[in-house]
Amino acid sequence: MHLRPRIVEHVEIGPRMWRLVFESPELARNAVPGQFVHVLCGTSNDPLLRRPFSIHDADPDSGQVALLYEIRGRGTALLAEKSPGETLDVLGPLGNGFSLPDTGDRPVWLVGGGMGAAPLYFLARRIADTAGSECMTFNMGARTADMHICLDGFRCFCPGDPESRYWISTDDGSLGDRCFATDLLTRRIENMDTGSAPVIYACGPDAMLRVVARIANEHSLECQVSLEAKMACGVGACMGCVVKIRDGGGYEYVRVCREGPVFDAREVIWE
Repeated sequence: MHLRPRIVEHVEIGPRMWRLVFESPELARNAVPGQFVHVLCGTSNDPLLRRPFSIHDADPDSGQVALLYEIRGRGTALLAEKSPGETLDVLGPLGNGFSLPDTGDRPVWLVGGGMGAAPLYFLARRIADTAGSECMTFNMGARTADMHICLDGFRCFCPGDPESRYWISTDDGSLGDRCFATDLLTRRIENMDTGSAPVIYACGPDAMLRVVARIANEHSLECQVSLEAKMACGVGACMGCVVKIRDGGGYEYVRVCREGPVFDAREVIWE
């Protein structure tokens, strides 16, 4: 869908990090956790290319959609200048999202690194609605304390028991444990029950996802990963965001924007 929604909220939530909310009842109804939108950040030709943003939240009741993003270049810097009341130029929802559990019979582990936590909040909300929040645990890492996002949002899914279900780390030890999110995942596996095997949902930098995939494979755990990629068109035409996927005894290239951004971690050939 090509949309022209109105911005209703745009606030800075951390160093160079922003939360943008816009009205789009149709997108809010149709979006699936793990999908993204392609946004024209400046004018029609400055910058020329749109920027992809994972959907942080979509509320069908209010008709509002939220994005979280970090200023990383000219496009996101221009986007940060927009104010409530202005309109956006948006394509979406795009891509394939996460496969959600039908029930809460299996444990669900969410692993996020930095801004990769953004789409996991939308995922957690949907899982809470369909399978219940009791099945979820969270392993969230960031470089520093002020780069953690959604702290209170994730904590609300762990009422009365945040210490055992919501683990936090930072690279510099300024919040939680001084380690990586993948270290939290390893610790979680070392302490997991011998009953039903968990399913892992992960989003973050490629280096983190590569380690998450290796850990999951070593322990024969189902794992879905949401990949990050630079996208020109966002709709599969330019072939600029391909990733190598296993295909029988060989491999093939598929588009992150069309066949992804969510993949089974066992299918991705990590290079």
